[in-house]
Amino acid sequence: QVQLVESGGGLVQPGGSLRLSCAASGRTFSSYNMGWFRQAPGKEREFVATIRNRGSTYYADSVKGRFTISRDNAKNTVYLQMNSLKPEDTANYYCAATLFGQTGTRSSEYNYWGQGTQVTVSS
Repeated sequence: QVQLVESGGGLVQPGGSLRLSCAASGRTFSSYNMGWFRQAPGKEREFVATIRNRGSTYYADSVKGRFTISRDNAKNTVYLQMNSLKPEDTANYYCAATLFGQTGTRSSEYNYWGQGTQVTVSS
C-alpha cells in the first residue's frame, strides 16, 4: 500500500510559478513510477507528467517546456515545478503511483492516488 499526499497548490497570477509536492508513504518509493494528472471542472482527468523509477520523464504537450517533474527518493517525494502558468492550467492536480504501467500517461495504469491539490491561475 502507498499513501500519497499532495501539497503546494494555491492561487497564482498568470505567468507565475508554483511547486507541487507529493509525499509518499512506504519503504519502496524508489521502485514506483510516479505521475501527475489534473482535472478541471467539467473535464476529464488528463495526464500532465510522469517520472519513471529510473528517472526518465515525459510530459504532455500542453506543459512541455513550462513544467518539470522530479523526485527525491530519500524523501519519498515527487515534485512538479510549474512555471509560466496560464489560466488554462487551473485544475485539481493529482499525484499517482504505480509499480507497472507501460507509458505512464494513462490514468488506468496507476494503482494509487492522492486526494489532489487545487491550482488556480487568475488575475
